[in-house]
Amino acid sequence: MFNWSNLGLIFAINGAAFLEGSNLPDSILLAFIILFGATINLFVGSASAKWALLAPVLVPMLMLIGISPEMTTAAYRVGDGSTNIITPLMPYFPLILVFCQRWQKEFGLGSLAATMLPYSMFLLASGIVMTIIWVILGIPLGPNAPVEFVLQ
Repeated sequence: MFNWSNLGLIFAINGAAFLEGSNLPDSILLAFIILFGATINLFVGSASAKWALLAPVLVPMLMLIGISPEMTTAAYRVGDGSTNIITPLMPYFPLILVFCQRWQKEFGLGSLAATMLPYSMFLLASGIVMTIIWVILGIPLGPNAPVEFVLQ
């Protein structure tokens, strides 16, 4: 639908103009992308479905302001991975719950989420800090995969 309607490009161009007007450093913008990915992960269970919805907007939008597609994908994955264990939409959530109830019969959905919340928040915070440091230092994400993107 994004290709057919061009809404992805429209959102990307308008979003890039907004982000450029905000004058935020790239590292802070990526921290917001991580937080956005972590939040949306609580409501949409499938990582590939989320990425199929977000990628047509996020990747070109951040490319227009000089952030590479690889860095955008990495930021999304940091946010997505950090909240997997606390979302009831995760496919393995019932399995983990059953394993916990094996030793503690009254262990429920809230108990599992509450138990895993500190781990999730630690992963999220450490992922944000690592991403900020990574971007500030400009360390490549891999061969021919820089943090920054130059529009030609």
